[in-house]
Amino acid sequence: MTESKLREDICRFGRSLFERGLTPGSSGNISVRLDDGGWLVTPTNASLGFLDPARLSRLDAGHRLTGGEAPTKEIPLHAALYETRGSTRAVVHLHSTHSVAVSMLPEIDPRAALPPMTPYYLMRCGPTALVPYFRPGDPAVADAIKGLAGQYASVLLANHGPVVAGETLEGAVFATEELEETAKLYLLLRGMNPRYLSPQQIADLNKTFGLTPPDTHDH
Repeated sequence: MTESKLREDICRFGRSLFERGLTPGSSGNISVRLDDGGWLVTPTNASLGFLDPARLSRLDAGHRLTGGEAPTKEIPLHAALYETRGSTRAVVHLHSTHSVAVSMLPEIDPRAALPPMTPYYLMRCGPTALVPYFRPGDPAVADAIKGLAGQYASVLLANHGPVVAGETLEGAVFATEELEETAKLYLLLRGMNPRYLSPQQIADLNKTFGLTPPDTHDH
């Protein structure tokens, strides 16, 4: 895919996410890794609903700005996912309401922030990790992400929002949307003793679709 098309796709998906209320104001950021090792990234303080393809930040492989506006301050967060998950070609970070709400609940397991509620949650997101709170843009969040050893494609940042890695931009966006819908389901059913997928059903999904769940014993 050409860089020009990727620029257009970032703006198109960003607008879709914004218009559906999945990341308000100038919150959220998107990056795509290019074939030369560089990145396209949404600029700092930019609304995902009003991105300009020509003004997206262009970084080289060393994360230095080579074109466009100054990039999001969340570069360390994105870089940690690219570094630890070699298949990652896109990262989406939002401030979506239900995912943020779940990240604030006291009962959340950091190794499995959401239960296995639906097959598509597991197929698109896999289990979701929860990392502690860091102020936005804090480089220390990169260490927390690296501590997950690349085993999680979807992560909740406590009191902040979800960040999801994908092999394509479309895949990362769809997974982020699936994560938000699962968080909404969790909140709707909280305290109602819902029926989750059984271990046998999860094993069947893993086998059928080649899913590799994280080794939660290490984290």
